Amino acid sequence: MIDSMPPAEVANAERFERFGLDADAGTVARARREFAAWLNRFFALDEERSSDLVLAINEALANSAEFAYRLAERPGTIDICALYDAERQILTVDITDRGTWRTPQTDPVPRTRGRGIPLMETLSDRAIIEPSTQGTHVRLEWHGVSRL
Repeated sequence: MIDSMPPAEVANAERFERFGLDADAGTVARARREFAAWLNRFFALDEERSSDLVLAINEALANSAEFAYRLAERPGTIDICALYDAERQILTVDITDRGTWRTPQTDPVPRTRGRGIPLMETLSDRAIIEPSTQGTHVRLEWHGVSRL
């Protein structure tokens, strides 16, 4: 487990980055607000599409904060990096932690939890979730994104 350190923050028209965020609800909420402000500042998105992007990244951040370090002795960190490819008009957001998410619920019993991954898949044009022994990496993509 790595020690928490102050987050690195970068935001411009092509990139939004927050590295070393504390994996907790308050930090996730702040990162979500900052990401939403970045979208509104640089991109021509209608309210619904903007909301979809923010909700999808919030689900990935929340899963990292809630599940990645639940068995760890100390709190961990989360990284978020959004990159915009102006030529292809694709926005890609990577969210990475160094922990382990819980196993998805697959039994037919009515779900009380476990809607975050289906939400990410539905709200993005492409969603890839890669668990490993080093942590979980989520990549979300949106196509046809225009800058202001």
